[in-house]
Amino acid sequence: MSIILPKDVRYIIEKLSDEGYEAYAVGGCVRDSLLGRTPNDWDITTSATPQEIKSVFKRTVDTGIKHGTVTVMLKKEGYEVTTFRIDGEYTDHRRPDGVTFTRELSEDLLRRDFTINAMAYSDKTGVVDLYGGVEDLNKGIIRCVGNPDDRFNEDALRIMRAVRFAAQLGFEIDEETRKAAADHAPELQKVSAERIETELTKLLT
Repeated sequence: MSIILPKDVRYIIEKLSDEGYEAYAVGGCVRDSLLGRTPNDWDITTSATPQEIKSVFKRTVDTGIKHGTVTVMLKKEGYEVTTFRIDGEYTDHRRPDGVTFTRELSEDLLRRDFTINAMAYSDKTGVVDLYGGVEDLNKGIIRCVGNPDDRFNEDALRIMRAVRFAAQLGFEIDEETRKAAADHAPELQKVSAERIETELTKLLT
């Protein structure tokens, strides 16, 4: 399976690769491309640390450097490039208390919400699918990566994201994922009204 990467995205991935780092398009852009949809944006993940990313590109912005994200500026466009990472505890059920950078793509993909969002791509490797995302795309299933209780305990808003993806894509929610979502539904009370409003807006548009 091949994906046509935008020119700038390909440049960033190849530039990092030329410097000895792994780099991939990741997440929703891979999912949408495999579904024949045009991605709204392109996220890039890499084995390079934030400082290493900054050393490779002339113009960068520290948009979320604490969590490993640097925005690479190419002309007037910005592209978020995030270091492979392992998330710490989610005591606020929203964001990890801290992150640990890793050189392993598999560990980065494991922290993501659903299998269809846990795929990576580069022209060199093709689609990297370690957790069954392609199969779930083909079957029309929304399934958590790993233990669904862990994923929803980390961030209860993922319950609404599961419903949104199912509605927008015409998919069904996996039985184990659905059960865990129901069990963790009361935790949505801990999610800010602003985040819920944003998710509802995405669902209705």
